[in-house]
Amino acid sequence: MKLKHILLSLFFALAFVTNAAQASEHKAEPVKMTQEELIAQERATYHPKSVVELIKSFFTTTGIYAILNPKEGVKNGQGVEMSKFAQSWGRVIMFLIIFLLFYLAIGKGFEPLLLLPIAFGGLLANIPVANMTGPHGMLGIIYNMGISNEFFPLLIFMGVGAMTDFGPLLSNPKTALLGGAAQFGIFGSLVGAAALSQYTGMVDFTLKQSAAISIIGGADGPTSIFIASALAPELLGAIAVAAYSYMALVPVIQPPIMKALTTPEERRIVMKTTRKVHRLEKLLFPIVVIMMIAMILPDASPLMGAFALGNFAKESGVVNRLSDEMQNSLINITTIFLGLGVGSTLQADKFLVPETIGIMIIGLLAFAAGTAAGVLMGKIMNKFSKEPINPLIGAAGVSAVPMAARVASKVGSDARPGNILLMHAMGPNVAGVIGSAVAAGVLLSIFK
Repeated sequence: MKLKHILLSLFFALAFVTNAAQASEHKAEPVKMTQEELIAQERATYHPKSVVELIKSFFTTTGIYAILNPKEGVKNGQGVEMSKFAQSWGRVIMFLIIFLLFYLAIGKGFEPLLLLPIAFGGLLANIPVANMTGPHGMLGIIYNMGISNEFFPLLIFMGVGAMTDFGPLLSNPKTALLGGAAQFGIFGSLVGAAALSQYTGMVDFTLKQSAAISIIGGADGPTSIFIASALAPELLGAIAVAAYSYMALVPVIQPPIMKALTTPEERRIVMKTTRKVHRLEKLLFPIVVIMMIAMILPDASPLMGAFALGNFAKESGVVNRLSDEMQNSLINITTIFLGLGVGSTLQADKFLVPETIGIMIIGLLAFAAGTAAGVLMGKIMNKFSKEPINPLIGAAGVSAVPMAARVASKVGSDARPGNILLMHAMGPNVAGVIGSAVAAGVLLSIFK
């Protein structure tokens, strides 16, 4: 009998709880309004405005108003609060800098393929109100799609590998020493950046940031972007602009250094024609390089893997369609996205800081040091080599392919008309590409 009473009590209790829950859900449902009631409610809350008031309301949504009336609490696309200066005069200054980049790219032809999309990305990034660098903005999507994960630089390296001929390097392997010597600018500027931060107080770079800045000394834009994305994404914009600016200024920066460190007799040295490289050597070289990287420096494998893939596809001779796509469509499309993604970091609150000036100065010194080290190594090799070596080709050890090789050849032909050094300079130039990627791998293995 007691069991029967207990079961009945539980039944009634369960029924009561169920009814109470249903009643609460019923009460929580919003009251549905008819279309007529919604229109009536909207009319009740609408306040008619005069033409002047409408114009004033529109003006408050314009970029002009945002620049003239900066506010506290405004955040950039990454959710970081912007200063009033960055919202107003900072944007104006950035527009002027971007117009200067347009002039250099179009008027002077300085690395237009990347400088132009970078500058345009910077222009879009500094438009007020639009918030194009946010997670759902066009630039923010591009940045997250291939810059923050370091994917776009790898695609660029794949295309560069497909366009690279290792023949000059394989025909005269000792020129690889010139490419290695030119990487002194990278490690020298790393020490310089760290010392500048520690002893002068002008800037405050961490070791990771110093490592990311130092890669500018290799004059390798994709590698600079790759390592900056990994070690110092907050400095990506300044590092990328510095790297590509100095790559573009190779014909201006390098010749005075080359002439200052060589005698007229050294610049007139004629080098012997190199041997013909067998196709099998070219085919095996990228495989040998990537296996060495795999065994000794795995951190460099993303860059060198992409580079070796592009070169192997080209030298195999059986996938010409893929090789052509890597050299043309793939690298062109990636260049557009890479430039816009890097340009998205050229926001006033990120670029107009003392660290940017420090990066430009350190990058210039690093590039000059790399050029000087390559030339000096060329002088040393010429002293001890059985065959004459023109020290000018050492300047091509920086990996600005093929511009640095062309500059070395031009300075040589100016000293002795008809002296063509281009193919000889391509050896250290290609070695410089490998050297900068290896240097990036070393820095990543130490500081990641």
